[in-house]
Amino acid sequence: MGTVEYIQHHLTNNSVGSGFWTFHLDTIVISALLGALIIGVAMRLGRQLETGVPGGFQNFVESILDFVSTNVRDAFPGHNPLIAPLALTVFLWVWLMNFMDLIPVDLVPYLFQLAVGDSHAYLKIVPTTDLNTTLAMALVVFALVVYYNIKIKGVWGYTKMFLFHPFGKFLIPVNIVMTIIEEVAKPISLALRLFGNMFAGELVFLLIALIGGTLAVGAAALFWAPLQAILDLGWAIFHILIITLQAFIFMVLTIVYLGMAHDEGH
Repeated sequence: MGTVEYIQHHLTNNSVGSGFWTFHLDTIVISALLGALIIGVAMRLGRQLETGVPGGFQNFVESILDFVSTNVRDAFPGHNPLIAPLALTVFLWVWLMNFMDLIPVDLVPYLFQLAVGDSHAYLKIVPTTDLNTTLAMALVVFALVVYYNIKIKGVWGYTKMFLFHPFGKFLIPVNIVMTIIEEVAKPISLALRLFGNMFAGELVFLLIALIGGTLAVGAAALFWAPLQAILDLGWAIFHILIITLQAFIFMVLTIVYLGMAHDEGH
């Protein structure tokens, strides 16, 4: 398999269907399993809570809860019992999906190919490198933003935002266009930011993997193989910051957008 074919193979989803009704099975299954992992761990931890001196894992989880709660208090006006659980779910789920990028790029696809008996079977294990995933999450956030805008401001109050913002009543046609662009840009930018960063990170891992596959041949392996290991380790350590930062940004923007929806003056 050549360099281009290797990269294309790793960036192709395991899919069924065609056209609009194409379902990326690897994205669906892996993201669902990671969501189930969050639910399972939360349920188990909930049954084993210690009120005295909590264990190390409970302390770790409580630190995450405090971190999310602090961000909700800082960025969200008023009170809505949905926001903190939603923010926590978004942060944990996005982080876990991003974390899959730290698994060696050839390991899980190779095991999958052995399991199905097809050396050319496709498998992408990082759901956030699939634009469908990030766009779906962003559209859910956008739907909540529209819902709370209407709930808090009323239909007429939400309509006035399109008619009179940002230039007042004398430029209503311009206001409508500008506000529509502003609102549509929210889910698009939310989705593309996460997808772009994770896709680029995955591509870097693939390029590093190619060092060992194409250059580390014969005596050259004495130089290229250690270089690949060093680059892989260095990028993996740096990527831990990236995956955490991207999960944090997605969470904070979700809080901010919903906060704007709750602000009657916006």
